Formats: sequence, C-alpha cells, structure tokens
Amino acid sequence: MTGTSDDRVELQAVQDALYVVGGKWRFAIIFALCDQPRRFNELQRQVKGITSRMLSKELRELELNKLVKRTVYATSPIVTEYELTRHGMTLEPVLKALGAWGKFHREEVVRPVSSPIEPVTEEDVNLLKAY
Repeated sequence: MTGTSDDRVELQAVQDALYVVGGKWRFAIIFALCDQPRRFNELQRQVKGITSRMLSKELRELELNKLVKRTVYATSPIVTEYELTRHGMTLEPVLKALGAWGKFHREEVVRPVSSPIEPVTEEDVNLLKAY
C-alpha cells in the first residue's frame, strides 16, 4: 500500500465490509447459518453467550444488509426461520480464510499449551497465500 487513490478505494471497501460484518457476533451468526437455515433458539444455542435481545438486533442488521433472510411460517405456533441469502453465502470463503488465519495467529502468537485448537494445515496455509 503506497497511499494511492487505488489504496484509498481498497481501504474504503474494507471499512465498508467491516461495518457490515464487524462486531462481536455477526460473523458467528453468519457462520452458524452457513450449513442450514435455523430457528431463533437454535441460533442462540449455536452462538454461545449471545443474549436474545442482541441476537434479535444483529439479525435485523444482517437482514437490512441483505445477508440474512427471515421467513415466518403461519403455523401454530408461528415458526420463524433465518437463512443466508445468496449475497450472505459469498462470505463463506471469507470465513474459511479468517478461520485459517485465526489458527495461524493462535500458533504464531498465542500458543497456550493447553489449547485444544487444531494445528494449521497445508490447506490453511494455501488459503492464506491466496490472499
């Protein structure tokens, strides 16, 4: 990065992305929805530590940004389900790359002796090299 106009555009794009998916909970919610649609309580169980109020707020934000779709089924009782949109699914490779970097970072910097984290694999290294 040399401070060129292209660099500023790139930085703005990164800031825009972080605004949409940043924070403590959003990536965890997106990750929980990657494999299948989930009901609210399922999501709350998957995303350890999140309150129902915070989950509701974050889901609304993700819905506003077209990353999550909310479907209400007129059953008795009413069922509400959340799933990633096509746009939301584009974050899956970003999550995988971030997970690979997280493993690398833990091994490189944190390295707690008792940590049960998986070691960095060759696939993780290749993901990191791709970026």
